[in-house]
Amino acid sequence: MITQLEEVRTLGNTALLRLPKTAFFCSRDYPPGIEHATYVWAMEQRQLGRCVASGFHSRLEQAVFRFLRQDLQQPIIYGLGRGIQPSVAFEYERDIRLGHLLFISHFEPEQTTISQETADIRNLLLADVSDQLFIPYMQPGGNLERLVHHAVARHKPLLTLNIAGNAALKRPHRQLYQLPGLLGGHRANL
Repeated sequence: MITQLEEVRTLGNTALLRLPKTAFFCSRDYPPGIEHATYVWAMEQRQLGRCVASGFHSRLEQAVFRFLRQDLQQPIIYGLGRGIQPSVAFEYERDIRLGHLLFISHFEPEQTTISQETADIRNLLLADVSDQLFIPYMQPGGNLERLVHHAVARHKPLLTLNIAGNAALKRPHRQLYQLPGLLGGHRANL
């Protein structure tokens, strides 16, 4: 699946699609110990003005979205597993007007509910338009495991946390996220 941009519905600044992008995913059920490292990663993205793309569906993804929105210059791409509803333009009017938020969807506005199938399509779209992935935690056997093994995501660089539950994320393009130290952070290849 290589996304044809003319097949994608958008609301907001489409120029964000030309920026380098990191797709951010996290399983709904995750160990609480990953929150701190994920927030530090989000702080780095905000400080560096890096574009983050996500469905912002899990509790941790939603918290990161709220944090990123606090910076009025932070580029964000929000993928929907349903159509873009008219209320979205009203609810996020400021962010859209400032040009740092873009909603994308493969679905017509008549698609108002999210199913497992539409969520999978949304995740593939986000992985496809992004240059790399950040998955702080992936529940073994879950939806994200299917995503990272899909042809769209399989060869993209993947950043993750070094925790036992992420053993399924071992692959050639994986890097471990290291919290910044006194002399700066670094990435460790595994």
